[in-house]
Amino acid sequence: MSTARTPNITSKTARCALAPRREPYWSRLSAGVYLGYRATESGAGTWIARRRNDEGKQDYHALGHHESFDDAKAEAEAWVLSVSHGVSTKGVTVRQACADYAADLKVRRSVQSGKDAEGRFRRLVDNEMIGKLTLDKLRTTHVRAWLHVQVDDAEDADELRRAKDSANRNLASLKAALNFALKNRLVMTDAGWRTVAKFEGVGRRREAVLTADQVGKLLACLADDLRPLVEALAHAPSRPGEVANLRVRDFDPHQGTLAFEGKTGRRVVPLSTAAVAFFTKQARGKLAGALLFAQAHGVAWNRHAWKKPFREAADSAGLPDDVVMYSLRHTAITSLVVAGIDSTLIARLAGTSVEMIAKHYEHADDGRVRNMLDNVPALVR
Repeated sequence: MSTARTPNITSKTARCALAPRREPYWSRLSAGVYLGYRATESGAGTWIARRRNDEGKQDYHALGHHESFDDAKAEAEAWVLSVSHGVSTKGVTVRQACADYAADLKVRRSVQSGKDAEGRFRRLVDNEMIGKLTLDKLRTTHVRAWLHVQVDDAEDADELRRAKDSANRNLASLKAALNFALKNRLVMTDAGWRTVAKFEGVGRRREAVLTADQVGKLLACLADDLRPLVEALAHAPSRPGEVANLRVRDFDPHQGTLAFEGKTGRRVVPLSTAAVAFFTKQARGKLAGALLFAQAHGVAWNRHAWKKPFREAADSAGLPDDVVMYSLRHTAITSLVVAGIDSTLIARLAGTSVEMIAKHYEHADDGRVRNMLDNVPALVR
C-alpha cells in the first residue's frame, strides 16, 4: 500500500483531475495517521481516515463526502482523538446499541424491564432505517424523523395527543440506549440525539377511576378465569403485567407480602388483611412455581389475551369506553391517596416514583386537604 503524498489531494482542482480507483489517494496527517480520498467516476469522491493501532494493525473510518480537505481532516483528527480516549473503532449500529442496553437492563434492573425494552426496540428500531445506522453516522434529523413518523397516522386531536405521549416514552427509551452506548465509549459524542426534544404538553392525568360499585359490576361480568386477575389488581396497586407474572412462591401468607418483578425491579410489598385472604385462596393447592393467575387452559395471561374479554365485560357492566385493565391500577392508587396514605409509601407499593404520584394522583386528595384547611382559623373575617 502506497502512502505517498502524490498526487496532492488538498486542492479540489487537483482531486477532480485524479483517476478513479478503489484504492484511496493518501495524505499523511501525523505519525501513523493518514487521510485518504477515493476518486469515483461520478466525480463525487469520498474520504476515509486510517490509523495504526497499538498492535501495528490499521484501523479505518469512513468519513463520507466533504467539500473541503480541511473539513475531512478535522473529522479524521476528531476520530483519531476519540479512539485514543477509548472510543470503539468498530461501527456499532443503533440496533446493536439498543440490544446492549436492553441486556444491561435485565441485569441492573429486572428481566421484565429488559424484555419490555426489547419489545419496544423490536417494533420501532430493529427493522427501520435508523436501526441500520452506525452510531457515528446518526444525526439529529434521523432521530427527529423517527419520532415524527410515530404520530403521522393520528386522525383526530385526542389520538394525536396520545400518539405524541407514546412517542415521548419511545424517545426516552432510545435516548437511554444511546447514552448507554456513549457511556461505554461506543461513540464519541451525543450530538446526534441530544437536542431532539420530546413533544410538550401531551401528557394527561390518569382519568379512568372506578367506584367500588363499578368494580363490583365489572367483576360480576368477567369470565371465571379472568375475574381473579382483575380482582387482584383491586387489592394491589400494581401493573397488570406484574400481577399476571406472579407465581405462588411470590406470595408469603405468613408475612402478608407479595414480591413483584416489574419495570422498576423487584419489590416486596405488604398487603391488607383482605388482600392476604384473597391471595391465600388463590394460592391454595398450587405448587410454588405455578402461576397464581392463569387462563382456563393454564397459559399465562398477557395484554393480548385479556384485552377483548375485558372490553366485553366492561361494556356489559356499562363502564366508560376508556376503562382498561390499567384503570384498576389507577383506581387502587387513587383510593390510597384519598385515604391519606403517604406518597412515599404509595410509590413503594405501586413501584413508581413520588414525582409520578404527585403528578397524576394527588389531585384526588383535594377534598381531604380542603377539610383540613377549613379547620384552620380564618385570618380574614
